[in-house]
Amino acid sequence: MVFKDILKSVFALMAVAIIISACSDSDKPLAVEQKIVETKAPNPFPFYKSIEIKPGYYFEVVSWGKGVDSVGGFLILMSDSTKQNYKSIAVEREGIITDAWNMDLDNDGNPEIYIQTLVRKNVADVNVYEYANEFNKISFPGISTMKGYKGDDKFFVKNGDLFRSVPTVQVDSGKTTTLVKTLKYRLSGNSFSSSEVKPGEE
Repeated sequence: MVFKDILKSVFALMAVAIIISACSDSDKPLAVEQKIVETKAPNPFPFYKSIEIKPGYYFEVVSWGKGVDSVGGFLILMSDSTKQNYKSIAVEREGIITDAWNMDLDNDGNPEIYIQTLVRKNVADVNVYEYANEFNKISFPGISTMKGYKGDDKFFVKNGDLFRSVPTVQVDSGKTTTLVKTLKYRLSGNSFSSSEVKPGEE
């Protein structure tokens, strides 16, 4: 009888231990797997381009504007870390900036920053700013009055010169044809001039 009593006591203790263990496990909070979700803020600048003139000397073109894409502004930021010189200019814009590049069309040693915009669905334009210790705007000639001009013009640079291909619609005896004229631009004394070049002469 003593052995049976001892055996019953052992089983009773084991049962109590199992119950306590089960209760303590149920009281533990469940482990929750945490996932970190990275959210990227929308790019506030519809256009950005960095233009390096030489090591440590570069220009950045930044476009901004909310709501209507074709209305807003842009910045040109100049950084010359060698001379510890930093300048900027803010300009209102009409049109969507599609490209920006550097030239020195007049060979005076001062960089010119060209900002190309799409002012209407298929009509391109260019804003030009020369930098010589400060930013100076140079008026760029338009072509909206060219006979037969309907848009779809394109700028391109070849051998250090600036060109513009301009499709024009010609109507003769009821027949419509499209001719592409090519204009070459020159810069002298902060003033642009253009001349038409024949195919193959660019």
